[in-house]
Amino acid sequence: MLARLSIRDIVLIERLDIEFARGLAVLTGETGAGKSILLDAFALALGGRGDAGLVRHGAEQGQVTAAFDLAPGHPALSLLKDNGFDDDTGEMILRRVQFGDGRTRAYINDQTVSVQTLKTIGAALVEIHGQHDDRALVDAASHRRLLDAFAGLDKDVVALETLWDARKAAYAALETHRANMERAARDADYLRHSADELKKLNPKDGEETSLAERRTGMMQGEKIASDLREAQEAVSGPHSPISALAAAVRRLERRAGSSPTLVEPAVKAIDVAINALEEADQHLSAALIAADFDPAELERIEERLFALRAAARKFSTPVDGLAALAAKFYADVATIDAGAGQLQKLEKAAIETDAKYAAAAAKLSAARIKSAEKLNKAVIAELAPLKLERAKFITQVDTDAATPGPQGIDRVEFWVQTNPGTRPGPMMKVASGGELSRFLLALKVVLSDKGSAPTLVFDEIDTGVGGAVADAIGARLGRLAGKVQVMAVTHAPQVAARADQHLLISKAALDKGKRVATNVNTLADDHRREEIARMLAGAEITAEARAAADRLLKGAA
Repeated sequence: MLARLSIRDIVLIERLDIEFARGLAVLTGETGAGKSILLDAFALALGGRGDAGLVRHGAEQGQVTAAFDLAPGHPALSLLKDNGFDDDTGEMILRRVQFGDGRTRAYINDQTVSVQTLKTIGAALVEIHGQHDDRALVDAASHRRLLDAFAGLDKDVVALETLWDARKAAYAALETHRANMERAARDADYLRHSADELKKLNPKDGEETSLAERRTGMMQGEKIASDLREAQEAVSGPHSPISALAAAVRRLERRAGSSPTLVEPAVKAIDVAINALEEADQHLSAALIAADFDPAELERIEERLFALRAAARKFSTPVDGLAALAAKFYADVATIDAGAGQLQKLEKAAIETDAKYAAAAAKLSAARIKSAEKLNKAVIAELAPLKLERAKFITQVDTDAATPGPQGIDRVEFWVQTNPGTRPGPMMKVASGGELSRFLLALKVVLSDKGSAPTLVFDEIDTGVGGAVADAIGARLGRLAGKVQVMAVTHAPQVAARADQHLLISKAALDKGKRVATNVNTLADDHRREEIARMLAGAEITAEARAAADRLLKGAA
């Protein structure tokens, strides 16, 4: 239910805070006092259309905040969770800021949201109805939901939606398989040949990179080995200096006895050179062994790379994509070979899900038709006191199994016949403004807390009626307020007398009459009697009007 409504700088409202209670709250006041402004501000907080003209003159922005207390499990809390909110405390605060340049910002529990999200959640919290506001009735889908709520068929609808999804998935799988089979059959010869070719080639992911690296390494090794052999030839080949140096050492050693100081240093140095050359020869031999490769292997690698790259050009895909392409060709060939059997399985599954859906949809349709008669009788029983005793309410259920949907095979629409002999038709087209509001009230009373938002707002649905009809409207609003929170903007004293909370909307002059502001005051008993007397008598409140107001209040108690 709506707990608080705060308005700042909207049209004639500078600052307004209203606390609401359960039951029936009526808003009364003279024409032009600001009742429409209040409702426009409330609608703005619920996601209604923004307008720069709503901002009070002289202010940069206006703001409306609506706080709700919700019972656990309320659909609005589920919507909140679906939109990424994790607050399930049951309190929900909707806020809308209207800027003077036309921009708006929307918030739920102080988190920024889109206006569409605000509107969706607002619709689950509040319904605003008036003679010219047909949002709850213009869409036939809402009629179906109301009938289902009246009949207690919501769980059946959810179960049918699950069957619809399964049916849709089964037919989607069937159509995909058929399309794959048709495509594969058109290219069957090409697919088989390509699959066999790639199977023989047997490409592996990353194979091209690995082979190219090995090939580069082997080619570089070949060049290094040539240089190593040349170096070894110079160190230990036929023209190696080792033999000549060894012979020189031997000659010098024979002379060492006669001149040791001259010979020995040279002999030692030549020995070091010979040892270094022999060590170099050993290193060169080891390097040649390490750089050695099989030319045949290099040839095999080059042939493999050529085959892979040729296949890549042929199939217009990177070499690393050949393995995946091969898998696709294998799958397509398998589809051709095993497709017929799989097609039969998918066809059987689709037929079975279709049959389950059709049976459930037919059962739901029968329940709707049966419940429609009960709804008709219940609404018609409410029409006579509302001065619609000759009218008929008709829940039109059109069933067409050829046009199934998630919620079944029925199109539900509320029709009315306002007078005997006239042709029945859709309520939105046949009923006048006053009749429409009374049909709506009767329907809401019958549905009570089923299929309705927790807060209902009726904007002057008693316009153009008086006496017994206005009293009947008040009585039904009171009954409805026993199930949900009801707010009613009214000019009928018979309605105002039945209120649990009476709010008076008035205008006050400010700044020595230079401007006016709208105020809302909660009326206590004496002031309430005075306001109802004003509604009865007009500008001059008489003793008779006060007495009549007392009678109305006592009769409503």
